[in-house]
Amino acid sequence: MTAYGYHCSHEQIAPSRLVRHAVRAQQAGFDAAMCSDHLAPWLPEQGHSGYAFSWLGAALQATSLPFGVVTAPGQRTHPVTTAQAIATLGEMFPGRFWAALGSGEAMNEHVTGDPWLDKETRERRLRECVDVIRALLAGEEVTHDGLVRVDRARVYSLPAEPPPLLAAAVSLESAAEHAAWADGLITVGSEPGAARDVVHAYRDAGGRGPARLQVHIAFAEDEARALDMARRDWRNATIGAPECWDIAFPDEFASRSDGATDDQLRSAMIVTSDAGALRDRLAELADAGFDDLMLHQVGAEADDQEAFIDLLGERILPELRGAS
Repeated sequence: MTAYGYHCSHEQIAPSRLVRHAVRAQQAGFDAAMCSDHLAPWLPEQGHSGYAFSWLGAALQATSLPFGVVTAPGQRTHPVTTAQAIATLGEMFPGRFWAALGSGEAMNEHVTGDPWLDKETRERRLRECVDVIRALLAGEEVTHDGLVRVDRARVYSLPAEPPPLLAAAVSLESAAEHAAWADGLITVGSEPGAARDVVHAYRDAGGRGPARLQVHIAFAEDEARALDMARRDWRNATIGAPECWDIAFPDEFASRSDGATDDQLRSAMIVTSDAGALRDRLAELADAGFDDLMLHQVGAEADDQEAFIDLLGERILPELRGAS
């Protein structure tokens, strides 16, 4: 049976409020939660970007939910410090934490002053980081000289079992390539056919473990408000890969997405005021081959988040589970 998780959007919401939302999501009946490791928001007006790893310690302590994070070791964060953060959370909260590793986005990584590498090189760097992190989580001393450099590193506080390392992928090519090393897959989308293709690319290449899908949703009491919410709070989603990987500043995301049309917004996320339609779309996405759907209500206001959590808990999640 598909599990349904709550996405905690650091890019939009203050860390203290996100903890309260995670607690409310557990009380409402969500099965899990996740977040992304960002240094900057996508849009200036989103206005937040708490540090995911320190926040995760608080969120895991405040709930009993399993949590995951999407992060990009290699430039802003060295793989040794990433491994230490993963190990610490895994030791404190056994069996409740996973990390998905990706090749990064310029908006979070440019701050080091290092050159922003092309996608192929970033993928090679990611694979080096995966090997370093796995060895450190196994208790090994690591020295490595490549696209990342490591000198006699060791992580001392280790969990009994290393947390799973998933691949973060949006393209068919990346999903297939990462199948060689990943303990699972996470991707993003709202169209069942395209999402199914990514899962199939991963599985056909031998990919193992759970497949998770992050789903952006603009839900409001009427269609006009749902569209306004999508445009105001998450129009950045209309800028797709590979362009979105190479934009370095929130102001540029804002200017490039200012003219987003209604059709573009609906293509980038689920925009609806109909709870039944939302339930049916989520059921289609679950049937596309996903073990977990991680649901992100893009409205940043407290009322938007709380109403969404309550709607899912009171109606949509029970109906989805009943159908299953």
